[in-house]
Amino acid sequence: MSWTARSIPDQSGRTAVVTGANSGIGYVTARELARRGARVVLACRSEQRGALALDRLMSQVPEARAELRLLDLADLLSVRDFARTLPCERLDLLINNAGLMAVPYARTADGFEMQFGVNHLGHFALTGLLLERLLAAPGARVVTVASMAHVLSNIDMSDLGSERRYRPMAAYGASKTANLLFVRELAHRADNKGLDLTSTAAHPGYARTELQTKGPRLAGQPRRERITKLVTDAVGASADQGAAPVLYAATAPYVQSDSFYGPRILAVRGGPGSAWRAPWARNDIAAGQLWAASERLTGVTYRGL
Repeated sequence: MSWTARSIPDQSGRTAVVTGANSGIGYVTARELARRGARVVLACRSEQRGALALDRLMSQVPEARAELRLLDLADLLSVRDFARTLPCERLDLLINNAGLMAVPYARTADGFEMQFGVNHLGHFALTGLLLERLLAAPGARVVTVASMAHVLSNIDMSDLGSERRYRPMAAYGASKTANLLFVRELAHRADNKGLDLTSTAAHPGYARTELQTKGPRLAGQPRRERITKLVTDAVGASADQGAAPVLYAATAPYVQSDSFYGPRILAVRGGPGSAWRAPWARNDIAAGQLWAASERLTGVTYRGL
């Protein structure tokens, strides 16, 4: 029998932060962790959408201990404010889920290309700022939601902001490669220090969420948006199915650091299992270089690592 959300062990006494928890994979992840007893913080950019998600979660899981806190990963000041005001002394789970896919060229508040800035740098900074609280929790895990789209593009250390040439889907693929290199370097650094911290990654396959249609909508391409929605509705898995690998990485026993999980069947559907990574997403030299660049760009240094 495939692993499902019903397989999640009891999460009572644990605290989880889920970024982008207002919809899709993030919402399902937050809901199921709350259903199993975790205290869940929904970290969302939009107060209105976050509040609607929280109301929905409480209606589906009346006994849930859940709260909304605002977090804009496209603004490092917001990331720092979120980490500074988070009211917990220890954090058991950090789910780096929020992301953008194939959007028109734009810059974050700090001047970074938007997809690299949100998908990688925002989460890099958030994890570093919450590291002390993660290390205070025995067996803490950081789960970063990547994508099989990482096979489309390696990162270019000489052009992390896609200044020379911007192609939306290639930039998305590069940001997902960055996610996997971050997971690898964090795992290695924690292991080298003998720290009780698991850094792992997961991808949802092809799920029916708003991620696919947001790019065409922002680009003002209604025809492409309609076609994308039709294809997604026809072949995509449900958000519940897409969240299964994320929940597995977050809660299943014996999950190892520097692992990557996704749907078993053609990396699109089915229960969670080990996922394949392109060689460039397993490059230790690139992982170290990206880490150093990320510290420099965000100003966040991982103390103790």
